[in-house]
Parts: sequence; structure tokens; C-alpha cells
Amino acid sequence: MLKRSNLSSTHVLKTLKSLKKSSHINSLCTSVGSNPGNCVGGSCSSESETDWVSLLKPFDIEQLRKSLNRITPLQLQKLLKLPLDVSTSLEIFSWATTQKGYSHTFDVYYALIDKVGATGEFKAVDRLLMQMKEEEIVFQETLFVMVMRHYQRAGLPGQATRLLLEMRAVFSCQPTSKSYNTVLDILVEGGCPKVAPNVFYEMLQRGIAPDVFSFAIVMKALCSVNEVDSACTLLRDMTKHGCVPNAIVYQTLMHALCKDDRVDEALKLLEQMILMGCTPDVETFNDVVYGLCRANRIHEAAKLVDRMFLRGFVPNSLTYGVLIHGLCRTKQVDEAKALLSKVPQPNIVMFNTLINGFVMNGQFDEAKRVLSDCMLGNGFQPDTHTYNTLIRGLCKNGSLVSARDLMKEMAIKGCVPNTITYTILIDGFCKKQRLEEASEIMHEMSENGFSLNTVGYNSIIHSLCKVSNILEALHMFDDMCTQGCKPDIFTFNSLIHGLCEADRMEDALKMFQDMVVEGVVADTVTYNTLINAFLKRGAIPEAFKLVNEMLFRGCPLDEVTYNGLIKALCRDGAVEKAWGLFEEMVEKGLNPSTVSCNLLINGLCRTNKVQQAFDFLKDMVHRGMIPDIVTYNSLINGLCKMGNVQEAVKLFENLQFRGTSPDAVTYNTLIFSYCKENMLDDAYLFLNRGVANGFVPNDVTWYILVSSFVKEGTDLE
Repeated sequence: MLKRSNLSSTHVLKTLKSLKKSSHINSLCTSVGSNPGNCVGGSCSSESETDWVSLLKPFDIEQLRKSLNRITPLQLQKLLKLPLDVSTSLEIFSWATTQKGYSHTFDVYYALIDKVGATGEFKAVDRLLMQMKEEEIVFQETLFVMVMRHYQRAGLPGQATRLLLEMRAVFSCQPTSKSYNTVLDILVEGGCPKVAPNVFYEMLQRGIAPDVFSFAIVMKALCSVNEVDSACTLLRDMTKHGCVPNAIVYQTLMHALCKDDRVDEALKLLEQMILMGCTPDVETFNDVVYGLCRANRIHEAAKLVDRMFLRGFVPNSLTYGVLIHGLCRTKQVDEAKALLSKVPQPNIVMFNTLINGFVMNGQFDEAKRVLSDCMLGNGFQPDTHTYNTLIRGLCKNGSLVSARDLMKEMAIKGCVPNTITYTILIDGFCKKQRLEEASEIMHEMSENGFSLNTVGYNSIIHSLCKVSNILEALHMFDDMCTQGCKPDIFTFNSLIHGLCEADRMEDALKMFQDMVVEGVVADTVTYNTLINAFLKRGAIPEAFKLVNEMLFRGCPLDEVTYNGLIKALCRDGAVEKAWGLFEEMVEKGLNPSTVSCNLLINGLCRTNKVQQAFDFLKDMVHRGMIPDIVTYNSLINGLCKMGNVQEAVKLFENLQFRGTSPDAVTYNTLIFSYCKENMLDDAYLFLNRGVANGFVPNDVTWYILVSSFVKEGTDLE
């Protein structure tokens, strides 16, 4: 119960009497039972209403009981709607029941539960609902819908679902589509879309007819959890329930289909939508335009925009922006520029997109012309994003000094460089191994109040590892952690690679363990780095242990993994195991490249299994792969090792018909074989023939010939 108010009984009586004397109101009972002004005949002033509020807020219940006449449920309902606190409202509600012959009505409970629910006191709401049940008051659906909405505002979608189930089971109130729709909406908006379909299907099982909103909201739920096919199935089911799809239904589905790269299905829905007499809006067209651009079907997207015009729709900035971005992404920057010139109201985002398109296409001068002629000509000033794009372009072209000068110009023109600006420059200098200048930019960045982000640290650490300065890279890593900048997979991969290259395997494995502790999930690159490091050491069992862990962690093996293992096994003479890995790679759907095939052919030839190598070559061609000079060099070397020099020469002769040019390895292999067989004249003639065809002998060639002729001279002596 509420504490007694400091308001004296004399004050309460005085106030009541003064209000009675004023003829505005005869009693509280009359006041709350009349019109919204709480006055008989609606003649009470706002001042009198304020008097009642001020009287009732700090009221004395005993004096109120003595001062008031009998109160009716209708009057109590209106009283409860006054801006009183919950405790006061509950006390007045309880006091009313002390009147002889008085019973609360549904409307009284509704008013009180609405007030209590708005404050989030849901235990009190539950007690009031049970009290209604005990008093055998007939429940109405509107009450439960109101409570559900209070649960929604309190962020309790699960409680709204519970109440829906209790409506029938506990309170004997049959929910209609209105209650189900309310819960569906609360679940979707409250971040519980996976539960919404269950509620919808229970609705159908109960025989409650869904309406268009029911279908629309559950389709939205299904699409949000990527169950687009189930949502499309519901579209077909709508007609069975007598529902005609509206624009929201179609737009929801088309948006999801385009996002899922199923633009052809979205186009069919667009046609169906129009045939059903449902008018699409600009946003609907934009979704499909976006989907077509994502699929690089830019010209179809442009035709769809023409259809928009024909149907009386005016494309908005998003429509043009998506088209311009699509054209730039497919390197059709000139077309994008032409389109931008036709846009009625271009914005800075469009200009930035076009500038970025030219920069990415390597047309930096054209990008600057867009800035000077188009952008400034239309009254737009370049922003930080504009400058960052141009600076990135200069760094990409290797014009690092110009990029730094542009950043200075940017600051002079009142456009403040941000973290991204500095990061672009640092990354540019690091990629060119100009670490001292990158360090200077870091210092300047710090002086201007900016801190390195993860990308900036990664650029420096990666660059230090590339120049084998692993100690400095580890210092940067420590600084990164100290500054509260969280390392990511790229950070750890760079350091693990650097440690492996420095032959610090124990430290690399410890870094790998630290990465796991930090919650960073190892990827294929991580495992490949460690596996190849073990393979270089000849530690094949340790490498295979990592492969097993890789598979256990759900990290797929890629061609790099398989190639490293195949190469190591072939080098170790275990060609059959290597062949087994090659077949496993094919079975798993990986398309082996020529590199993979060459490794296996070389392994077969080194173990004198030349015929198997030739059989594999036929299979390789059958799979659609094209042998290169490395392939043929392995086969020629294999034949020569077996003493089949003439067969090797025949294969050499066929190279020109296969469209493959021999290289120094090819000539040196055959020259060495001739010399080994003491066919020095043939070796000399073969050399001359090669030189005539453009072969330039190297040190290995001269060493083979000179040592062979010297040996022959020694033998003759």
C-alpha cells in the first residue's frame, strides 16, 4: 500500500468543498463519469482538472473515502486514465471494491492493466489477469493484444508468445488472426524470426484463417533467415486461403531473391506482380536493378530503368547510384560517366563512385578530370572519401610522393585527413618496402590525434615479415595489443609466415596457439603456411598431423595444401601416395591445375615410371588441362634418364606442333644426355640448331659442354 500523504484531511475536505462550491463539479463521481474534461456539461476549465490531479496524486485514502460519493465502474475507468502513478491507481482500484454491491468491469481492468503494463510491471499484470479470471469476467482479445504490445516495447517477444498460448488454455479467450499477427510482428521486429513460422503454422493448424499481413510478416521472417524457397512456397499457398498478394509481399520476396543472386526469379515475380494488377514502386524496381547489377547484367538493368519511365516511375538517386556502381565495377566507366551526365539531381556519392571507377581502371588522369570538370562544375566540393579514393589510386600506381602531396593539399583545402587516409598511405609505402617513410607517416598520424587501426598495423607487420625483420614485426604486434587494437587472421598469418621463414617453428606454433586463445579462427592460409614449413624440413608426419587437425576443425584443404603434400611425397619417393592424394583432390571437387599435374608427372619420371607419366598426361589432356613446357621437360628428362634419348628428341620435335616453345631446361637436358652418351657431335649440332631458333645458352649449357669435351680429351690421353 502507498504511504500516507502529508496532505491533511482538512486540506482534502477544503479542496473538495471548494470544487463543489464552484458549481463546476458536484463530486468526484460526477466528474470522472462525464466528458473528457471531467466536468458536468463539459464546462470545467483546465484549472479545475489540474486541481483534481493535484488532489488525487498526494491523496489520503481515508479522507477520500469519507469525501466521495459512491463511484461506478465507468467513473473508476475514467479516474484510472488520469495521470496518477501506478501505486495510487492500484489503491483506488482496491478501495472501490469495498463499496457494497460494486464489481469491476472489463473496461476498468483494461484501463488499469494498460497503465501497469506501460510501466513494465508484468507480475502485477499477471495477477490482474488471474483476478479477472477468478471474478469470471469475460475476456476480450483486445486486452491481450494490448499486453502483447507492452511486452514488445519492453523487449520481451517470448512473453508475448507465451501470452498467446495462454489466451485459450488459461483464460478461455479464442485468439483470432489479430492476436497471431501481433505476435508474428513482435517476433520479427524483436529479432526472433526463426520462431515466427512455428507460430504461423500453429495458426493454420488451429483453423484460424490468415490474412495478407500474416503471410507478409512470416515471409519476411523466412527471408531474414535465408529460407527464401519456403517464403516463395507461401506465396503460392496464399490463394488457397483467399488472400491476394500485395506490393509488400512481392517486394519482400524480390528483395530476398536479388540479395541471394536469384534475379531471374525476381524478374518473374515482377511480371507476375504487374499481371496481378499490383503496382510496383520505385523501391521494388531498385531491388531488381540491384540484383541485375550484382549479376553484371548492367544493360538489362538499364532496360528495366527504361521500363520504369514508361510506367510513369521516376528513378531516384539510389537507382542511378546502383547503375553507376554496376557500370564501374564491370569497367564500363565511360558509360557510367555518360549516365551520370544525364542524372537530373546527381549527388556526391555518384561522383565519388565514378572517380573510384576510373581509379580502379587505372585511368587516374580521367578521375582527376571528373573531379575538376564534372564534380566542381556541378557545385560539389570533394570530401574525405573523394581524396581517399584519389590517394589510393596514386599509391596503386606507385606515385607515393604525389599521394603524400595530395594529402597535404587536402588539409589546405579544409578537408581533414582521417584514419583511412593515413592507412592508405602507410599501406602504399609498406608495399614498396619504404618502411622509413611509412614510419614518418605513422608519427604524423599520431601527432594529429589518430591511432593506427588493424589494417595499418597489418600493413607494417606484413611488410616487416617480407623483409625478414621478424623481431621488429613482433615489437609492432606487442604495440598493437598494448594499444587495444585487436589482431585479426591476417595479422597472425603474417607473423606465422615470418617465423616459419626465419626457421623459428616453435615460435610459429606458439603464435598459432595464441591465435586460438584470442578467438581468431585459423584459415587455410594458416595451416598451409605451417604445413609447408614442416614439409621443407622433411617432417612429413608432422605436416600430416596438421592436415588432420585442419580437417577436424572444418577447414577445407585447397590446391596449395595438396600440391605441397604431393611435392613432398614425390621428393620422398612415395609417388603412389602422392597419386592417391591427387585422386582425392579430384573427388573432392577441386580442379587440379597444370602445376598439380606437373608435380605428379615429375615424381613419376624421377622414379622411372615414365610410361605411367605418359598415361597420366593423356588423362590430363582428357580432363581439359593443357600441358606446358614444364610438363614436357619432366617427360624428356625421364626418357633421357632411362637412356631413350631418341624418344626424348622425338618428343622435343613434337613440341612445335603442340604450340609449346622449348626453354633453356629443355635444351640443357638433351645436350647433357647427348654428352652422357658420348654423342658430342650431336650435342654440338643440337646446340647450333637451338641458337638458330632463338635459344640463348646459359652458364649451365657451357658447363655441360666444356666439362664433356674436357673429359673426352682426358680419356683420349
